[in-house]
Order: sequence, then structure tokens, then C-alpha cells
Amino acid sequence: MKKVLVTGGNGQLGQCLQVISGKNNQFQFTFVNSKQLNVISKESIEARLDDSYDFCINCAAYTAVDKAEEEQEQANLINHIGAKNLAEVCLENNISLVHVSTDFVFNGQHYLPYVETDTTEALSVYGQTKLDGEKAIQNILPNHFIVRTSWLYSEFGGNFVKSMLNLSKNRDELSIVNNQIGTPTYAMDLAETIVKIITSNTHFGLYHFSNEGTASWYDFAKVIFAKSNVAIKVNPIPASSYPTPATRPHFSVMDKAKISKAFNLQVPYWQESLDKCLKALF
Repeated sequence: MKKVLVTGGNGQLGQCLQVISGKNNQFQFTFVNSKQLNVISKESIEARLDDSYDFCINCAAYTAVDKAEEEQEQANLINHIGAKNLAEVCLENNISLVHVSTDFVFNGQHYLPYVETDTTEALSVYGQTKLDGEKAIQNILPNHFIVRTSWLYSEFGGNFVKSMLNLSKNRDELSIVNNQIGTPTYAMDLAETIVKIITSNTHFGLYHFSNEGTASWYDFAKVIFAKSNVAIKVNPIPASSYPTPATRPHFSVMDKAKISKAFNLQVPYWQESLDKCLKALF
């Protein structure tokens, strides 16, 4: 049985992997949080990750997009230096690394879904530190899988779906941005894809994964409420009416052809996966 260490094990993707690991007898999973393994410290990594492991799945990340504009050093330490440290320890111990990245590495000026070879240009500290982490891994460790994803949600942790449902308990109407376009991604689908990747352990490289389809945040909210039978008025507003410290890409839909072909995936449509999440929540 191959051994897998998952960093950031108490985050929403880590918790989804925990659910899946309970149904999997092919791998022995170990989940660690930031207190048990701090990616900022190479010594902390070396204390937990040795050559008895076959894989490391890095779910540890600084994901507070707006806060990162103020806490640039901390975001860089976790998203960039942490990724670099993991890659170095994986190289020393012949471990394959799965690293989760983001659509925020792009500037959002595309009009077609982004492919893996498209030029990157992060607009925010968060996006730049994630991009720097990708580059560090690519420069250090041949046996890597970098998976960019977008608009992640699940029944675990804090995310857009849970925020919308919570806000609707005390509001009669909400105003939601309608000119940022992307794809909502169910973290359970991403977790299942990561398990398929390590099962294969071939075709190392950079991949895009989200659910299929496109939506604005306004579209996403409307569908959440419709599927949950929540009666609330949702007003579309431009991003300029809701300024944030971090600039977000206006368009960040990603092409999944490469990952689908490499690992024989059937990528679910986002509304189908939302149904599964809402069923788990209710």
C-alpha cells in the first residue's frame, strides 16, 4: 500500500480528501495541519515527510485573497517558499508531489478558456505568490503534478455557497458581481481527480481542473438559491461597484482537455456537482 501525506489536511480540500480516503484501500493517507507540519519550515517538513512516503498532496495555502495585499510576506512564505520547501524535500526522498494552484495566475483578459501554455500574469499578491510557488516546483522537482483550479466550494470550510446560504437567512436581497466569469468547482470532484492522478502516477506536469461550464458570481448565486428553494432577490452589479483590495481576473474559465485526456476523466457540469454539495449540506 502506497503512503500519501496531505498537508493542509483540515482545509476544505483536505477534508474532501479525508472523505475519499475512507473509501480507498489503495493508499494509506496521513493528514497533517499547519501545527503538525509547517510548510514555511523545511525542518518541520523533514520531520514528517521521509522516504517511506510515495506521494505528498499539498493543500496548504494562504487563500485570503484580499488580506494577502496587506500580508504579502506571510502569503509569500506559505504559497511560494512553502511550495519550494516541499519540492526540495520530495526531491531528496523520491516523492511525487501534487500541488494545488489557482486561476488567479491569469490576468483575465482572455475570451477563450485558458490552456496550460497560456501566458500568466497575476493581478494580485495571492495570484503572484501561487505562481511563484508553481515555478519553484517546476524548477526543482521533475515528479510533480500542479493542478490549477477555480472557485472552490464544498460542504466543508468557508466558501461562496455556504456564505450565500448564511446571508440569505438575514437578508431580503443581495447584490452580486455579474462581470467576473469563471467556473465553480466542487472540491469533492477535485479530490477525486487528485486520487486518480496519484493512482496513475504518470504524465507529470501542469494541469487545469474545474467543473465544466461557465458562470458569473451572480449566476452562481441565483442557481444556489433556486436549487435550495430560497426566496431572495439577487441584484447583478459590476465589479466596480464592489471594490476589493485585490484585483480579480474578469475571465478565468479554464480548458480541461489536457487533464481529461491524460487521466481519462469525465468532468461533471458545475450545476450537477452543486446538486451533490447541497444534498450533503441539507
